[in-house]
Amino acid sequence: MTRLELKNHQVWQDLTEILEDLDSNRLVQEHLEQCEYKVSGYWDEQDEYYETIILPRGLDAELVSSSIGLSQQERFLQLKFFLIAYSADTAQPPDNHSQKIGELVLVYNENLEFVDENWLLDIDSPMLSCLFC
Repeated sequence: MTRLELKNHQVWQDLTEILEDLDSNRLVQEHLEQCEYKVSGYWDEQDEYYETIILPRGLDAELVSSSIGLSQQERFLQLKFFLIAYSADTAQPPDNHSQKIGELVLVYNENLEFVDENWLLDIDSPMLSCLFC
């Protein structure tokens, strides 16, 4: 019987190399700019609906996990980020006036074209505002 171990497989080395070369913060910033720092049609964990949530400008994104997915016909890269906001009356990092306001998962196809997004936001954060709540 042949024993296959994925931990030493080339795919992990390739993925590690891709992630090291990828400017993940730039991907998030571009995504935020395209959506104009707004999340539309958001349902929170208590099944409350928010028509539009406005995110603060100048968010930082911290890549916390990455994964690859395979299906019969598709391959994709999934990147999960913490979204960090800073108080308006303070400077950028390493200041202690930062707050994690949520998480963002971005999914890209094998050509690194955007496919999907998933938001998990701290609706009670004073750094978020909403329209038509």
